Amino acid sequence: MDKTLWQAKLAARLHDPIEKALILMRTTEGHEAGTSATLRAELGLTQLPASIEKAVRQADHWASAADRAAFPNRNEDGRWPKWQQVRFHEKPVLIHPLTGEPCDIGSLAEIEPAKAKALAEDHLRRLIHEDDPRRTALAFWRFGPDVQAPEIRSLWALLPADSRVPDHTIHDHLDLTAALATSFAADEGGPALLALSIGPVQDFIAASRSTSDLWAGSHLLSRMAWEAMRVICDEFGPESILFPRLRGVPQVDLWLREECGLEASLFEQADWASMKSDANPLFTAALPNRFTALVPANQARQLAERITDAVRRFAREQAESAWRKLLEAADIDDDPALPGYAQIRQQLQGFPEVHWASVPWSLVDRDNSGKVDSNTPALAEAMQPFFESTPPGYLGSHAWQLLAGGFTLEQGWMWNPNPGALYPALHELLERALAAVKATRTFTRQNEEGWRDSLSGEAEWLTHDRAHLSLPPGQRTDTLWTRVAKQRPAWAKHGEHLSALNTLKRLWPNLYMEELSRLEIDTTRFVVSTHTMAIATSLQKAIDGNHTVPGELCAAIDEARTEPAALPRKLNRILSDHPDGELLRRLPGWLEETDDEQERKRKEKLLENFLGTNPEAYYGLLLMDGDRMGAWLSAQGEMSQPHEASFHPQIRSALQSFREDDRFITYMKERRAPSPARHMAISEALNNFALHMAPAVVEQRHAGRILYAGGDDLMAMAPVAELLPMMAGLRAAYAGIPGKMAGLKEEETDFKRVANGFVLHNRRLLRVMGEKATTSCGAVIAHHQAPLTAILRELRAAERRAKEKGGRDSFSLSVVKRSGGALHLTARWGEPLHLLMRLSRFLAEPDVSRRAVYNSQLWLKDLPAPEGDGNMAAELLAWQLQRQCGRKTQCGRKTTRDEYDLSELARKLVHQCIAHETEPARRLSWLENFLSVAEFLARETRTPNGNPNHGE
Repeated sequence: MDKTLWQAKLAARLHDPIEKALILMRTTEGHEAGTSATLRAELGLTQLPASIEKAVRQADHWASAADRAAFPNRNEDGRWPKWQQVRFHEKPVLIHPLTGEPCDIGSLAEIEPAKAKALAEDHLRRLIHEDDPRRTALAFWRFGPDVQAPEIRSLWALLPADSRVPDHTIHDHLDLTAALATSFAADEGGPALLALSIGPVQDFIAASRSTSDLWAGSHLLSRMAWEAMRVICDEFGPESILFPRLRGVPQVDLWLREECGLEASLFEQADWASMKSDANPLFTAALPNRFTALVPANQARQLAERITDAVRRFAREQAESAWRKLLEAADIDDDPALPGYAQIRQQLQGFPEVHWASVPWSLVDRDNSGKVDSNTPALAEAMQPFFESTPPGYLGSHAWQLLAGGFTLEQGWMWNPNPGALYPALHELLERALAAVKATRTFTRQNEEGWRDSLSGEAEWLTHDRAHLSLPPGQRTDTLWTRVAKQRPAWAKHGEHLSALNTLKRLWPNLYMEELSRLEIDTTRFVVSTHTMAIATSLQKAIDGNHTVPGELCAAIDEARTEPAALPRKLNRILSDHPDGELLRRLPGWLEETDDEQERKRKEKLLENFLGTNPEAYYGLLLMDGDRMGAWLSAQGEMSQPHEASFHPQIRSALQSFREDDRFITYMKERRAPSPARHMAISEALNNFALHMAPAVVEQRHAGRILYAGGDDLMAMAPVAELLPMMAGLRAAYAGIPGKMAGLKEEETDFKRVANGFVLHNRRLLRVMGEKATTSCGAVIAHHQAPLTAILRELRAAERRAKEKGGRDSFSLSVVKRSGGALHLTARWGEPLHLLMRLSRFLAEPDVSRRAVYNSQLWLKDLPAPEGDGNMAAELLAWQLQRQCGRKTQCGRKTTRDEYDLSELARKLVHQCIAHETEPARRLSWLENFLSVAEFLARETRTPNGNPNHGE
């Protein structure tokens, strides 16, 4: 953009002060004469062309209409009635846009208007880049909410745009206004919504042979998503991306610092700028594979084509860089004529897939005054093919029929809607159009003649000599890949030969680390192996038990000179204070580095002498996904709130006097349609989960490892012993629910619930999805030597069971045994998970025999399916568990540890069985699986205390 357009963006961002809620009705000059007026004058924005001023005013009006529920406005004489004068500093209440519930702050009266203005003014003035409106606008966007005000801390970022309708922040409003003003100023065609997605996703990630491949696939997709979004950001600014919200995303911060010229000092407090370990959030795949942007309508097609070219060029260039690394490792001279380059161009033709759709705002018909034509024929005609109803979609909703054309009340008047109010209709048309584009996929024919890739089997493996492509596996003695396997085994295992796409994924960790190194980002990256994650439980037990490392084991590890293994963050932190920490870091690699069976047994025996039991051989893998995300974005049914829920309690109370107007009463009860601020809030909540709350649960409270966390999707590894509480913690963190609703104690969560949808985490007030938001989770417990591709298939199947069989808001756990066979348990969150943890803790007690489960399973085969209250089955189960107890456990008696109240445990378990399985014939099978999973989790290798009676 030219300088004038960046000035338009700045003027739009400064049309309202960020301290508005704190000074409203507290100053004689009014809020518009506060910080905004001062800074506009300092930045030379008071004499802008009339067309720019008009664009800013129009953007403000449209943004207000898009984000705010309509309600009676000024009286006919133009005055604001007293009942609308909400003094936010006296009654500071935030309304969560997704839950509709208030968060009462208490009072902010102690913050004087002059103090609020000075804080905001000083903060924004530090962000000004002299004579550079572009950098100033970018700095205002990124750091505007980060006012250093200890009096209200992070609440500043959540201050409302309108104290009467405090369900969206001032920064939400300024972002949308700036994006609209840019489109108005850039093009006479006005704004348009552009939706674009890249893929494929699941198939690309699933083709993985190691945890490093898993991380690389998801991170590479996230990076390609950023390359797509960057075209919009470069051209029109990052606020033009409405979803996902980009503020605070590490990769975007890096772009602001390195390519946009923002001072490095601004990012000193960011974790990514200072964290040197692999916990650096730059390694988090935080961006989804699709976005919605607000762009000039006449440039939408050109932008989509530029994005397609940019993201495909990025993939090809990175693949060629990876190819050159292979050549160097194999000691083969680089030559542009080598077949590998042609293979890369052919195999990556059309990768990634890019689908896009655009809807111009000009479809909304307007009258001469700029208000919406209530019939909106052009928009209705565009929407009709995608909907069965007439009028189609939102245009046929009761809320729009009431609001269209505006209406007058006895005690005030409703403004006539402007085109911003039809954002819901444009958005649903956009979603339907994009879905139609995806359904009409095109395919490019490729001729593949030689042997195929070892992982996917879909394309030829890359070669410097096409004659090698005809060699069967047994004759590949001197290919490029056999040379690479000898020199860089992390890049290719023995016998592996990879295509362009899988080569790019395999070497992406190295490529990305080199990029960070060029940018002088001093950090390291590693991925915990499945074997290391499995043995983490054993190491943790040894540390907790103060076990001394035997001299023979020390000598064996020292002699091997094994490199330290990549460990989970929590375990690494514990070992940093342990006298044998450096030695124990090398133990996983030492145990894994031999293929000789006799040598392996010798090592395991040495390790057993140290641990007191066999080392754990199983690990956990989980996949969590937010339920009904499409419904949340489109505000369907219970996912939305009535219009009146968005108002400040003072306004809500005053509106009771309008109850004589039936039309208004009906409008107030209608559920709100989606808005840009709603989409920003959802993205903000998902970012908070992925970048802050999930890492706290997985990697700080537990010894787990996040493989990717992008929006509502998360994949993580965990030691078996910590898998269940980690799942519960993630469920609680996603929605901000009390711990007991997820199967935890309140103190076991990593946040404090302030209100429905608001939590306090690390002394920051964050918006989360709220208590109606649910997740489904698939989890697998598998042997560390099991093929990862097979485990990933089982993981996807477990997630599907959680959504389909569990009915969402459920988890499904699979135990894939090394000896063959699998256990499957699907249940709802909450009580079932709590019971599973209780039962496994009971079975892990030293004087409890595993026969408690085996015997129960035997008589379950002859027991009729539990019916009614299930008392008979509960009593028999409690008796069977009790008879396998030793005296120390005091089974069946009420003790301070209530998990030993077996009567209550058995009763609750049978009740859950009846509630979960509506078909009586399947109840006993569910109960048998429940007992089997609990028994597996209680085995001595993965519990705090070994159980000598388990072998009886």
